[in-house]
Amino acid sequence: MRALTIITGGSRGIGAATALWLARAGHDLVLCYRGNRDGAEEVAEQATAHGGRCVPVQADVSRESDVERLFDAAAELGTVTGLVNNAGLTAHIADLADTPVEAIRRVIDVNYLGTVLCSRRAAQVMSTRRGGSGGAIVNVSSSGATLGSPHEYVHYAGAKAAVDAFTVGLAKELAQDGVRVNAVAPGLVRTDIHAGAGAPERIDTAVSRVPVGRAGEPEEIAPAIGWLLSPEATYTSGAVLRVAGGL
Repeated sequence: MRALTIITGGSRGIGAATALWLARAGHDLVLCYRGNRDGAEEVAEQATAHGGRCVPVQADVSRESDVERLFDAAAELGTVTGLVNNAGLTAHIADLADTPVEAIRRVIDVNYLGTVLCSRRAAQVMSTRRGGSGGAIVNVSSSGATLGSPHEYVHYAGAKAAVDAFTVGLAKELAQDGVRVNAVAPGLVRTDIHAGAGAPERIDTAVSRVPVGRAGEPEEIAPAIGWLLSPEATYTSGAVLRVAGGL
């Protein structure tokens, strides 16, 4: 059976790099995007050049009905074997006292609630106890989950810490159901998440904190996600793999 993996936030950055890595490894893909349709279609075109199928689907992972529609679209391609919960944003960079409540709520909804809702649906369709054929879930966390990200986005760090705890708990819950659950925690990575929060210069201003002396690239995170989805990682569950240049 050919692997079929859903990637949320698949139109750019780490999600796009992961899509291309998995396409080269023989996965069929469903790319979930919220607003960047052009980016998702471009990634899908590049992925299909490797011989598999790749379908972009517009969905907001914080909405249950959208998550249902995302998984229904995937089911039209076959049996879902993998989920990468990559959709995320920081929305605002500032002290918590200066961060709008709307931004806090959106960050928690996408980074944490979206991960929970997508994982819940994945558990329903993958669990061998419920008639599924098993699978693997990889959550994209952040080094901020343990560093706290003061004066930048403690609300985002808190949401990612929740993702880490959720990863450990769900891994234990699904251990007897043929479903592995792990997380990858990137550090400072060169994506447009910083520009999306209004601070495109953050890559350059924060790089001095990274022990290896540079920001990471999305293509350096994708192999870690790919490995956790692969048969080589069948004894790995409940792990949070840090890929952060020493942070």
